[in-house]
Order: sequence, then structure tokens, then C-alpha cells
Amino acid sequence: MHPGIAIALVFVGCCSNMVFLELLVSEYPSSGQIVTFTQFLFIACEGFVSTTKFGTVKNKIPMKVYAVMVSMFFVIQVINNMSFRYNIPITLHIIFRAGSLLASLLLGVIILKKSYPLAKYLSVIMITLGICLCTYASATFEHPDEKDKLFDLYSYSMGVALLVFSLVMTARMGLYQESVYQQHGKHPNESLFYNHALPLPGFLLVSHDIYNAVIAFNKSEPMSLMFMSVPKMWVFLAANTITQYICIRSVFTLTAECTALTVTLVVTLRKFISLILSIWYFNNPFTALHWLGTFFVFFGTLLFSDTLKTLYRQSVKYFTPQKENGVPKKTD
Repeated sequence: MHPGIAIALVFVGCCSNMVFLELLVSEYPSSGQIVTFTQFLFIACEGFVSTTKFGTVKNKIPMKVYAVMVSMFFVIQVINNMSFRYNIPITLHIIFRAGSLLASLLLGVIILKKSYPLAKYLSVIMITLGICLCTYASATFEHPDEKDKLFDLYSYSMGVALLVFSLVMTARMGLYQESVYQQHGKHPNESLFYNHALPLPGFLLVSHDIYNAVIAFNKSEPMSLMFMSVPKMWVFLAANTITQYICIRSVFTLTAECTALTVTLVVTLRKFISLILSIWYFNNPFTALHWLGTFFVFFGTLLFSDTLKTLYRQSVKYFTPQKENGVPKKTD
């Protein structure tokens, strides 16, 4: 696949996936578990055919390693879905996920005893400040009844606590994956399959939520599709699953075909566009404090990944005349 096509599919797949996710959770907040289960099942079935060749291809990474990785991955997905039950808007969800570098740096210092340049710590401070500002701005409740206000604040705090836990777990899984890839090599397609296939039995733990979602989806308003009428929630779920697959596959392709700088720029810009779409399309409240926090998060992310420094060096190199023997080289 040409890198330009992969970049286009990242934006189309990932951004539209967030739109369909918000359509689902805004109407039925507990639909997160069935959304994740459907995505996992679809990617596992596709990987069983294309990656393992119906189970005939032996895995390169030991299954006991996958067991640890998959356990963390499953917990992260379930916790993320649970946060929607506690008045957590999609906008804050996106901002928290953009702040994953914060947790990665902190765990790298604590667990791996790494040291980083001053710019890295400055970027982490900016990301932390941005998340705190957005969290505080989203926690503003206006209810005539003080009791309802306290209840909403408690519910919201629980949701934020789940997001923080998920953020830390995501960073810990990233460090574990890094050590696994150093020892066994990178096998992205294999990892993608096992990370989605092995957790499937774990969804029995949330089967009650999935069952309730099925009942709710069946009762949703019908939507005309071709020559038949289908409950709209099932249409949204199918669209969300397909776009999620396009998103993940495109990111993996981009990682293999492009530099880390390009991947960082594309993924960061994609998250920002998803945020803008959520604000514009769903009329989500977004104050000046939200915008300030968002700026800190995304600017800190670019600073952490050395994207700004690399872009500056490339621009200086591009606009600086090349010289031959101390004399500026003529260009046609």
C-alpha cells in the first residue's frame, strides 16, 4: 500500500470510527462492551485467516508472553468502556488517550530507571497541566439540586479515576511490549491477532452487559438500508467495527512504510481532528479552558516526540542555500 493511501485511510478510518462510537455511547452509554467484543471478534476472525492461515502458521512469540500482554490489553479495554457510564464525554476520553506519553515517561523512570532530556520533562508537565485543565473544565456541573450535583461529581470522579488507571496500564503494557519485541523481534500482525483472539473468552465476565446491549439495539429506531429495515444501533455497530479495522490496519501499514516522525504527526493530527469532529458534529460543550488544555496536551506530545525539533531542522536545511567550496550553489 502506498504511504499516501495509508495516511488517508488513517484519517478516514480512525476519525469516522470515533463518530460512530459517539453515536453508540451517546444513545446507550453501556454499549462499550459490545462494541469492543464485536471489534475483537472481527479482527480475530480476519487474523485467523490472513495471519495464522487457519492455525497452520506457528507463533513467533511464546504464548505465555501473550498471556501477560493480552491480560493487560483486555483490562484496559474493559476499563475504558466502563468510564462511559460515569458521565465521561468523548472529548475528555480523546484528550486522556493523547496523554499516554505522560504515563510512559513516569513508568520508564520508575520501573526501567531511565533518564530523559529536560525537554521531555517539560513536555510531560505541559501534558499533565493540559489534562488537569480539561478534567476541571469538564467537571463543571449546574444542577438546581445540590444532592444531584454531589452525585454527578462522585460519578464523574469515578470515571476520571478509571481513565487514569487505564492510562497507567496502557503505559505499562507499552513498556512490556517494548521488552518483548527486543527479545523476540517485532511481529505486528501476529500480535494484532493474538491480542484480539485470546481475550474473547474474557468477555463472558461482561456477558450481561453485552446481552442488555443486544436487547437495546434490537429496540432501537429502524433505519432503511437498501431494501430492508435494520435497527440503527446495529448499523452504527457494523460501521464502527469496519472503520476500527481500517484504522488499525492503516496505522500498522504506516508504521512499516514511514518514519516515526510521520507516524507521530499523522496520529497526533488524527486525534485532534477527532476532537474537532466530536465538538462540531455532536455540539459537545468545549470552553476556552478546554482549548487551552488541549493545546498543552497536543503541543506537549509533539515536543516529547521531538517532532517540532525535527521539523525545524528540516525546514532550516531546506531553506538554507547549499554551498560548493564555500560558494552558494546555484539552483535552477
